[in-house]
Amino acid sequence: MTIGVKAIRGMNDILPDESYLWAYFEQTVQQWLAAYGYRNIRTPIVEQTDLFIRSIGEVTDIVEKEMYTFIDHLNNDSLTLRPEGTASCVRAVIEHNLLYAGPQRLYYAGPMFRHERPQKGRYRQFHQVGVEALGYAGPDIDAELIVMCSRLWDLLGISGLRLEISTLGNAESRALHRARLIKYFERYRDSLDEDSLRRLHTNPLRILDSKNPGMQEIIENSPKLIDDLDVESCIHFEAMQHILREQGINFEINLRLVRGLDYYNRTVFEWVTDKLGAQGTVCAGGRYDGLLEQVGGKPAPACGFAMGIERLLALMQECGKKITQPVPDIYIVHQGEQVMDYAWKCAESLRDEGFNVVLHCGGGSFKSQMKKADATGANYAMIIGDDEVNAQEVTIKPLREPIEQASVKLNMVTDLIRKQPS
Repeated sequence: MTIGVKAIRGMNDILPDESYLWAYFEQTVQQWLAAYGYRNIRTPIVEQTDLFIRSIGEVTDIVEKEMYTFIDHLNNDSLTLRPEGTASCVRAVIEHNLLYAGPQRLYYAGPMFRHERPQKGRYRQFHQVGVEALGYAGPDIDAELIVMCSRLWDLLGISGLRLEISTLGNAESRALHRARLIKYFERYRDSLDEDSLRRLHTNPLRILDSKNPGMQEIIENSPKLIDDLDVESCIHFEAMQHILREQGINFEINLRLVRGLDYYNRTVFEWVTDKLGAQGTVCAGGRYDGLLEQVGGKPAPACGFAMGIERLLALMQECGKKITQPVPDIYIVHQGEQVMDYAWKCAESLRDEGFNVVLHCGGGSFKSQMKKADATGANYAMIIGDDEVNAQEVTIKPLREPIEQASVKLNMVTDLIRKQPS
Protein backbone atom coordinates (compact mmCIF):
# COMPACT_ATOMS: atom_id res chain seq x y z
CA MET A 1 0.00 0.00 0.00
CA THR A 2 1.32 3.44 -0.94
CA ILE A 3 1.80 5.78 2.00
CA GLY A 4 1.15 9.41 1.11
CA VAL A 5 3.75 12.06 1.83
CA LYS A 6 2.62 14.40 4.60
CA ALA A 7 3.88 17.70 5.99
CA ILE A 8 6.49 17.53 8.75
CA ARG A 9 4.99 17.59 12.24
CA GLY A 10 4.72 21.13 13.50
CA MET A 11 5.13 22.64 10.02
CA ASN A 12 1.69 23.51 8.73
CA ASP A 13 0.09 24.30 5.40
CA ILE A 14 -1.80 27.58 5.19
CA LEU A 15 -4.77 26.82 2.96
CA PRO A 16 -6.82 29.29 0.87
CA ASP A 17 -9.69 29.37 3.38
CA GLU A 18 -7.33 30.90 5.97
CA SER A 19 -4.62 32.54 3.86
CA TYR A 20 -6.82 35.58 3.26
CA LEU A 21 -6.54 36.30 7.00
CA TRP A 22 -2.76 36.26 6.64
CA ALA A 23 -2.99 38.59 3.64
CA TYR A 24 -5.15 41.02 5.62
CA PHE A 25 -2.72 40.89 8.55
CA GLU A 26 0.32 41.42 6.32
CA GLN A 27 -1.26 44.36 4.50
CA THR A 28 -2.26 45.99 7.79
CA VAL A 29 1.24 45.51 9.21
CA GLN A 30 2.93 46.95 6.13
CA GLN A 31 0.79 50.09 6.26
CA TRP A 32 1.29 50.40 10.04
CA LEU A 33 5.08 50.16 9.77
CA ALA A 34 5.23 52.59 6.86
CA ALA A 35 3.37 55.11 9.03
CA TYR A 36 6.31 55.01 11.49
CA GLY A 37 9.06 55.11 8.87
CA TYR A 38 10.20 51.48 9.09
CA ARG A 39 11.63 49.86 5.96
CA ASN A 40 11.59 46.21 4.97
CA ILE A 41 14.70 44.00 5.07
CA ARG A 42 14.69 40.38 3.87
CA THR A 43 17.36 37.95 5.01
CA PRO A 44 17.98 34.26 4.18
CA ILE A 45 16.28 31.60 6.29
CA VAL A 46 19.61 29.74 6.55
CA GLU A 47 22.64 31.25 8.30
CA GLN A 48 25.99 30.11 9.63
CA THR A 49 25.37 28.29 12.92
CA ASP A 50 27.99 30.42 14.64
CA LEU A 51 25.83 33.52 14.16
CA PHE A 52 23.16 32.18 16.50
CA ILE A 53 25.63 30.73 19.01
CA ARG A 54 27.35 34.12 19.29
CA SER A 55 24.15 36.16 19.43
CA ILE A 56 21.60 34.05 21.28
CA GLY A 57 24.05 32.43 23.68
CA GLU A 58 25.46 28.94 23.79
CA VAL A 59 23.71 28.05 27.06
CA THR A 60 20.11 28.71 26.02
CA ASP A 61 17.25 26.35 25.25
CA ILE A 62 17.20 27.57 21.64
CA VAL A 63 20.84 26.72 20.92
CA GLU A 64 21.02 23.62 23.10
CA LYS A 65 17.72 21.97 22.20
CA GLU A 66 15.71 23.70 19.49
CA MET A 67 17.83 24.74 16.50
CA TYR A 68 17.58 22.91 13.19
CA THR A 69 21.31 22.57 12.46
CA PHE A 70 22.88 20.51 9.71
CA ILE A 71 26.16 20.08 7.84
CA ASP A 72 26.34 21.27 4.25
CA HIS A 73 28.17 18.27 2.82
CA LEU A 74 29.35 20.23 -0.22
CA ASN A 75 31.67 22.41 1.87
CA ASN A 76 31.33 21.01 5.40
CA ASP A 77 29.79 24.22 6.79
CA SER A 78 27.50 24.06 9.80
CA LEU A 79 24.24 25.78 8.85
CA THR A 80 21.08 26.53 10.82
CA LEU A 81 17.51 27.41 9.92
CA ARG A 82 16.96 30.74 11.63
CA PRO A 83 15.25 30.33 15.04
CA GLU A 84 14.67 34.11 15.34
CA GLY A 85 15.19 37.16 13.16
CA THR A 86 17.20 39.73 15.11
CA ALA A 87 20.57 38.03 14.65
CA SER A 88 20.09 37.78 10.89
CA CYS A 89 18.99 41.41 10.66
CA VAL A 90 22.02 42.57 12.66
CA ARG A 91 24.33 40.42 10.55
CA ALA A 92 22.95 42.03 7.37
CA VAL A 93 23.28 45.54 8.83
CA ILE A 94 26.93 44.89 9.69
CA GLU A 95 27.78 43.10 6.44
CA HIS A 96 26.32 45.87 4.27
CA ASN A 97 27.39 48.74 6.55
CA LEU A 98 23.86 50.15 6.73
CA LEU A 99 24.58 52.25 9.82
CA TYR A 100 27.09 54.29 7.82
CA ALA A 101 24.10 56.23 6.49
CA GLY A 102 22.77 56.80 10.00
CA PRO A 103 20.30 55.04 12.33
CA GLN A 104 18.00 52.52 10.73
CA ARG A 105 14.35 51.61 11.34
CA LEU A 106 13.90 48.13 9.84
CA TYR A 107 11.37 45.32 9.84
CA TYR A 108 11.11 41.79 8.50
CA ALA A 109 8.50 39.06 8.34
CA GLY A 110 8.71 35.38 7.62
CA PRO A 111 9.17 31.84 8.91
CA MET A 112 11.38 30.88 11.85
CA PHE A 113 12.24 27.35 12.96
CA ARG A 114 12.55 25.72 16.38
CA HIS A 115 12.41 22.02 17.20
CA GLU A 116 10.02 21.94 20.14
CA ARG A 117 6.85 20.08 21.01
CA PRO A 118 4.09 21.41 18.74
CA GLN A 119 1.04 22.82 20.49
CA LYS A 120 -1.56 25.48 19.83
CA GLY A 121 0.24 28.73 19.13
CA ARG A 122 3.67 27.12 19.08
CA TYR A 123 4.90 25.33 15.98
CA ARG A 124 8.21 24.11 14.60
CA GLN A 125 7.86 26.40 11.63
CA PHE A 126 6.25 29.58 12.91
CA HIS A 127 6.03 33.08 11.54
CA GLN A 128 7.09 36.37 13.03
CA VAL A 129 7.10 40.06 12.30
CA GLY A 130 10.24 41.62 13.72
CA VAL A 131 10.91 45.35 14.14
CA GLU A 132 14.43 46.64 14.82
CA ALA A 133 15.60 50.19 15.50
CA LEU A 134 19.40 50.37 15.25
CA GLY A 135 21.58 53.34 16.17
CA TYR A 136 19.15 54.92 18.64
CA ALA A 137 20.34 55.20 22.25
CA GLY A 138 17.59 57.11 24.02
CA PRO A 139 14.46 55.91 25.84
CA ASP A 140 12.26 57.61 23.23
CA ILE A 141 12.78 54.82 20.69
CA ASP A 142 12.02 52.18 23.34
CA ALA A 143 8.74 53.96 24.04
CA GLU A 144 7.99 54.35 20.33
CA LEU A 145 8.18 50.60 19.83
CA ILE A 146 5.64 50.05 22.61
CA VAL A 147 3.32 52.83 21.41
CA MET A 148 3.49 51.35 17.91
CA CYS A 149 2.31 48.00 19.24
CA SER A 150 -0.63 49.62 21.01
CA ARG A 151 -1.73 51.19 17.74
CA LEU A 152 -1.44 47.86 15.91
CA TRP A 153 -3.69 46.11 18.42
CA ASP A 154 -6.35 48.73 17.68
CA LEU A 155 -5.94 48.25 13.93
CA LEU A 156 -6.28 44.48 14.27
CA GLY A 157 -9.25 44.66 16.62
CA ILE A 158 -7.34 43.02 19.48
CA SER A 159 -8.34 43.86 23.03
CA GLY A 160 -7.39 42.76 26.53
CA LEU A 161 -3.61 42.68 26.06
CA ARG A 162 -1.52 43.47 29.12
CA LEU A 163 1.84 45.24 28.85
CA GLU A 164 4.61 44.18 31.22
CA ILE A 165 7.88 46.13 31.30
CA SER A 166 11.15 45.92 33.18
CA THR A 167 14.83 46.77 32.90
CA LEU A 168 17.84 44.47 32.96
CA GLY A 169 20.38 47.24 33.52
CA ASN A 170 23.76 47.40 31.82
CA ALA A 171 26.34 44.63 31.49
CA GLU A 172 28.04 45.54 34.77
CA SER A 173 24.85 45.53 36.84
CA ARG A 174 23.78 42.24 35.27
CA ALA A 175 27.17 40.73 36.09
CA LEU A 176 26.80 41.84 39.72
CA HIS A 177 23.27 40.44 39.87
CA ARG A 178 24.41 37.22 38.22
CA ALA A 179 27.00 36.67 40.93
CA ARG A 180 24.42 37.28 43.66
CA LEU A 181 21.99 34.86 42.02
CA ILE A 182 24.59 32.10 41.79
CA LYS A 183 25.49 32.55 45.45
CA TYR A 184 21.81 32.50 46.44
CA PHE A 185 20.77 29.48 44.36
CA GLU A 186 23.83 27.53 45.50
CA ARG A 187 22.18 27.41 48.93
CA TYR A 188 19.22 25.57 47.36
CA ARG A 189 21.04 23.17 45.03
CA ASP A 190 19.09 20.18 46.36
CA SER A 191 15.80 21.88 45.43
CA LEU A 192 16.75 22.93 41.88
CA ASP A 193 15.46 20.95 38.92
CA GLU A 194 17.72 19.64 36.18
CA ASP A 195 17.38 22.68 33.89
CA SER A 196 18.10 25.10 36.73
CA LEU A 197 21.18 23.17 37.84
CA ARG A 198 22.46 23.24 34.29
CA ARG A 199 21.95 27.01 34.09
CA LEU A 200 23.23 27.83 37.56
CA HIS A 201 26.76 28.84 36.59
CA THR A 202 26.14 29.70 32.94
CA ASN A 203 22.83 31.60 32.72
CA PRO A 204 21.29 31.95 36.20
CA LEU A 205 18.88 34.68 35.08
CA ARG A 206 17.01 32.00 33.15
CA ILE A 207 16.23 30.20 36.41
CA LEU A 208 13.92 33.12 37.23
CA ASP A 209 11.80 32.13 34.22
CA SER A 210 11.23 28.58 35.49
CA LYS A 211 7.61 27.41 35.56
CA ASN A 212 8.38 24.56 37.99
CA PRO A 213 5.78 24.95 40.81
CA GLY A 214 8.18 23.45 43.35
CA MET A 215 10.70 26.25 42.79
CA GLN A 216 8.43 29.31 42.85
CA GLU A 217 8.98 30.15 46.52
CA ILE A 218 12.76 29.94 46.09
CA ILE A 219 12.59 32.14 42.99
CA GLU A 220 10.28 34.65 44.68
CA ASN A 221 12.77 35.15 47.52
CA SER A 222 15.83 35.44 45.27
CA PRO A 223 17.79 38.71 44.91
CA LYS A 224 16.03 41.39 42.85
CA LEU A 225 17.76 42.86 39.84
CA ILE A 226 16.31 46.27 40.68
CA ASP A 227 18.64 46.36 43.70
CA ASP A 228 21.71 46.03 41.47
CA LEU A 229 20.73 48.46 38.72
CA ASP A 230 23.12 51.19 37.63
CA VAL A 231 21.98 54.80 37.83
CA GLU A 232 21.92 55.40 34.04
CA SER A 233 19.67 52.40 33.45
CA CYS A 234 17.27 53.62 36.14
CA ILE A 235 17.13 57.07 34.53
CA HIS A 236 16.56 55.50 31.10
CA PHE A 237 13.76 53.33 32.50
CA GLU A 238 12.03 56.22 34.25
CA ALA A 239 12.20 58.39 31.12
CA MET A 240 10.60 55.65 29.04
CA GLN A 241 7.82 55.24 31.60
CA HIS A 242 7.14 58.99 31.46
CA ILE A 243 6.61 58.83 27.68
CA LEU A 244 4.30 55.83 28.00
CA ARG A 245 2.18 57.60 30.62
CA GLU A 246 1.98 60.73 28.48
CA GLN A 247 0.80 58.59 25.55
CA GLY A 248 -1.86 56.89 27.67
CA ILE A 249 -0.22 53.45 27.61
CA ASN A 250 -1.06 51.34 30.66
CA PHE A 251 1.68 49.02 31.89
CA GLU A 252 2.77 46.85 34.79
CA ILE A 253 6.35 46.67 36.06
CA ASN A 254 7.34 43.01 36.31
CA LEU A 255 10.74 42.76 37.96
CA ARG A 256 10.86 39.03 37.15
CA LEU A 257 10.57 39.64 33.44
CA VAL A 258 13.58 38.06 31.72
CA ARG A 259 14.27 37.40 28.08
CA GLY A 260 15.22 33.98 26.76
CA LEU A 261 18.03 35.45 24.68
CA ASP A 262 21.36 36.60 26.09
CA TYR A 263 21.68 39.77 24.06
CA TYR A 264 19.10 41.93 25.88
CA ASN A 265 19.96 44.80 28.25
CA ARG A 266 18.05 47.66 29.85
CA THR A 267 14.45 47.81 28.58
CA VAL A 268 12.50 44.57 28.18
CA PHE A 269 8.76 44.25 27.57
CA GLU A 270 6.04 41.75 26.75
CA TRP A 271 2.45 42.02 25.57
CA VAL A 272 0.53 39.12 27.09
CA THR A 273 -3.01 37.73 27.01
CA ASP A 274 -5.07 35.27 29.01
CA LYS A 275 -7.10 34.25 25.95
CA LEU A 276 -4.64 31.79 24.38
CA GLY A 277 -3.96 29.40 27.24
CA ALA A 278 -0.38 28.77 28.28
CA GLN A 279 1.10 30.55 25.26
CA GLY A 280 0.17 34.01 26.55
CA THR A 281 2.98 36.16 25.13
CA VAL A 282 2.13 37.51 21.67
CA CYS A 283 4.85 40.16 21.38
CA ALA A 284 8.17 40.55 23.20
CA GLY A 285 11.20 42.74 22.85
CA GLY A 286 13.64 45.15 24.38
CA ARG A 287 17.04 46.75 24.05
CA TYR A 288 20.17 44.89 22.91
CA ASP A 289 22.94 47.46 22.81
CA GLY A 290 25.79 44.95 22.86
CA LEU A 291 24.67 42.65 20.05
CA LEU A 292 26.26 44.42 17.08
CA GLU A 293 29.70 44.27 18.70
CA GLN A 294 29.03 40.68 19.80
CA VAL A 295 28.35 39.64 16.20
CA GLY A 296 31.47 41.40 14.89
CA GLY A 297 30.39 44.96 14.14
CA LYS A 298 31.16 48.32 15.68
CA PRO A 299 29.34 49.06 18.96
CA ALA A 300 25.93 50.63 18.39
CA PRO A 301 22.71 50.87 20.41
CA ALA A 302 19.70 48.89 19.22
CA CYS A 303 16.28 47.72 20.29
CA GLY A 304 13.35 45.88 18.78
CA PHE A 305 10.60 43.33 19.19
CA ALA A 306 9.09 40.28 17.52
CA MET A 307 5.49 39.14 17.39
CA GLY A 308 4.11 35.71 16.53
CA ILE A 309 1.74 35.87 13.57
CA GLU A 310 -0.08 32.61 14.37
CA ARG A 311 -0.83 33.79 17.90
CA LEU A 312 -2.03 37.20 16.77
CA LEU A 313 -4.34 35.69 14.15
CA ALA A 314 -5.79 33.38 16.79
CA LEU A 315 -6.24 36.35 19.11
CA MET A 316 -7.96 38.41 16.40
CA GLN A 317 -10.51 35.63 15.96
CA GLU A 318 -10.86 35.20 19.72
CA CYS A 319 -11.63 38.91 19.99
CA GLY A 320 -14.33 38.64 17.31
CA LYS A 321 -12.52 40.42 14.48
CA LYS A 322 -14.48 39.78 11.27
CA ILE A 323 -12.51 39.69 8.03
CA THR A 324 -14.47 39.10 4.83
CA GLN A 325 -12.86 36.69 2.41
CA PRO A 326 -12.29 38.38 -0.97
CA VAL A 327 -14.68 37.34 -3.73
CA PRO A 328 -14.69 38.06 -7.47
CA ASP A 329 -16.53 41.11 -8.69
CA ILE A 330 -17.64 39.36 -11.86
CA TYR A 331 -17.87 35.73 -13.01
CA ILE A 332 -18.06 35.36 -16.79
CA VAL A 333 -20.45 32.65 -17.97
CA HIS A 334 -20.16 31.84 -21.67
CA GLN A 335 -21.27 29.27 -24.25
CA GLY A 336 -21.24 29.11 -28.03
CA GLU A 337 -18.91 28.43 -30.92
CA GLN A 338 -17.92 32.05 -31.53
CA VAL A 339 -17.92 33.15 -27.90
CA MET A 340 -14.51 32.26 -26.41
CA ASP A 341 -12.43 35.01 -28.04
CA TYR A 342 -14.99 37.65 -27.09
CA ALA A 343 -15.20 36.34 -23.52
CA TRP A 344 -11.42 36.59 -23.15
CA LYS A 345 -11.51 40.14 -24.51
CA CYS A 346 -14.23 41.10 -22.02
CA ALA A 347 -12.35 39.57 -19.09
CA GLU A 348 -9.09 41.40 -19.81
CA SER A 349 -10.90 44.68 -20.48
CA LEU A 350 -12.68 44.49 -17.11
CA ARG A 351 -9.42 43.67 -15.32
CA ASP A 352 -7.95 46.78 -16.91
CA GLU A 353 -10.78 48.69 -15.22
CA GLY A 354 -9.78 47.29 -11.83
CA PHE A 355 -12.35 44.51 -11.45
CA ASN A 356 -11.54 41.04 -10.12
CA VAL A 357 -12.83 38.70 -12.80
CA VAL A 358 -13.12 34.92 -13.04
CA LEU A 359 -13.53 33.60 -16.57
CA HIS A 360 -15.26 30.22 -16.53
CA CYS A 361 -13.10 27.40 -17.82
CA GLY A 362 -14.07 23.81 -18.58
CA GLY A 363 -17.30 24.20 -20.50
CA GLY A 364 -20.72 23.17 -19.26
CA SER A 365 -24.28 24.41 -19.59
CA PHE A 366 -25.34 27.94 -18.67
CA LYS A 367 -27.18 26.49 -15.66
CA SER A 368 -24.14 24.65 -14.30
CA GLN A 369 -21.92 27.67 -14.92
CA MET A 370 -24.35 29.94 -13.05
CA LYS A 371 -24.22 27.59 -10.06
CA LYS A 372 -20.44 27.89 -10.05
CA ALA A 373 -20.68 31.66 -10.39
CA ASP A 374 -22.95 31.82 -7.36
CA ALA A 375 -20.69 29.50 -5.35
CA THR A 376 -17.70 31.84 -5.78
CA GLY A 377 -19.56 34.64 -4.00
CA ALA A 378 -19.22 36.90 -7.04
CA ASN A 379 -21.46 39.96 -7.06
CA TYR A 380 -22.28 39.74 -10.75
CA ALA A 381 -22.43 37.18 -13.51
CA MET A 382 -21.58 38.34 -17.01
CA ILE A 383 -23.41 36.17 -19.52
CA ILE A 384 -22.05 35.86 -23.03
CA GLY A 385 -23.68 33.79 -25.77
CA ASP A 386 -23.91 33.96 -29.53
CA ASP A 387 -26.53 36.73 -29.33
CA GLU A 388 -24.23 38.89 -27.19
CA VAL A 389 -21.32 38.36 -29.57
CA ASN A 390 -23.42 39.29 -32.61
CA ALA A 391 -24.63 42.46 -30.87
CA GLN A 392 -21.19 43.16 -29.34
CA GLU A 393 -22.88 43.35 -25.93
CA VAL A 394 -22.82 41.50 -22.61
CA THR A 395 -25.60 40.61 -20.19
CA ILE A 396 -25.03 41.59 -16.56
CA LYS A 397 -26.95 39.62 -13.93
CA PRO A 398 -26.68 40.74 -10.28
CA LEU A 399 -26.24 37.71 -8.00
CA ARG A 400 -26.61 39.39 -4.57
CA GLU A 401 -29.23 42.10 -5.19
CA PRO A 402 -32.84 41.83 -6.45
CA ILE A 403 -32.04 43.87 -9.55
CA GLU A 404 -33.04 42.95 -13.09
CA GLN A 405 -30.33 41.82 -15.48
CA ALA A 406 -29.41 44.16 -18.32
CA SER A 407 -27.70 43.91 -21.68
CA VAL A 408 -25.20 46.68 -22.40
CA LYS A 409 -22.17 47.46 -24.48
CA LEU A 410 -18.90 46.33 -22.87
CA ASN A 411 -17.74 49.91 -22.36
CA MET A 412 -20.89 50.58 -20.30
CA VAL A 413 -20.30 47.77 -17.78
CA THR A 414 -18.14 49.84 -15.44
CA ASP A 415 -20.71 52.63 -15.15
CA LEU A 416 -23.55 50.13 -14.73
CA ILE A 417 -21.87 48.25 -11.88
CA ARG A 418 -20.37 51.19 -10.03
CA LYS A 419 -23.64 53.09 -9.81
CA GLN A 420 -25.32 50.11 -8.11
CA PRO A 421 -25.68 50.40 -4.30
CA SER A 422 -22.74 48.71 -2.56
